Amino acid sequence: MHDDDEPVGRVLGRRQALILLGAAGATLTVAGSPVAGATQTAGGAEVCGPALNCVVKPEQMEGPYFVDRMLNRSDIRTDPATGQPSPGTALTLNFTVQSVRPGQCSPLPNAVVDIWQCDAFGLYSDIPSQGSSGRRFLRGYQNTNSDGKAQFITILPGWYTGRTLHIHIKIRTTGTNGLPYEFTSQLYFTPAFGAAYLRTQPYARKGPADTTNNRDSIYLRGGAQMVLNPTSTGAGYSADFAIGLDLSNTQVGRPD
Repeated sequence: MHDDDEPVGRVLGRRQALILLGAAGATLTVAGSPVAGATQTAGGAEVCGPALNCVVKPEQMEGPYFVDRMLNRSDIRTDPATGQPSPGTALTLNFTVQSVRPGQCSPLPNAVVDIWQCDAFGLYSDIPSQGSSGRRFLRGYQNTNSDGKAQFITILPGWYTGRTLHIHIKIRTTGTNGLPYEFTSQLYFTPAFGAAYLRTQPYARKGPADTTNNRDSIYLRGGAQMVLNPTSTGAGYSADFAIGLDLSNTQVGRPD
């Protein structure tokens, strides 16, 4: 078991999200799914209608492998020192970050979105205990644009003992109180999708994961709201994911 076990923030449940958005009786959309029923205000903010166009996602553990190297890049597959890409199936992640206020959501520009993950064989870069000091593969950040969007090109992650397949994400911006705000969580895959790609190379060299979603203690604390739904692009996969942030929540926003 690895020590991805440092609690951070709190999980905002379905009822709390609905109360915040002033949309009692509405239903939350599945993470990454198309959304219907959103309307635009004069200022461009999207009002959350019967099918919410944004959902406050649960914050989860940062874990021990975040390294703040501030690598500003969209394609995180390579090690900058060598230019060598990490082997694995390409995955394009399209994030939309929104600010959630009572009754509406609006794009959040200039937020710093970091992602980091292990390679196809379960190794993180720049971790002395893993013998990867000085390496920088599968790490990077992007600033959201005026529409709250940020894109990364990475690979489907491998696995390591005690954890299901996952990718880490951290979003840094400014809270409504003017102080720095951090949201940290993890992204997951359906068991069927994960099992299928782990049978392909180079992942098959390590075999099937020893821990699936329903046996991962971190996933069981809100991970179902953080599941990616990748679609095939021919050369790999692509997944869209929207995250709504309550920037007035100082408990979640405090540094992790």
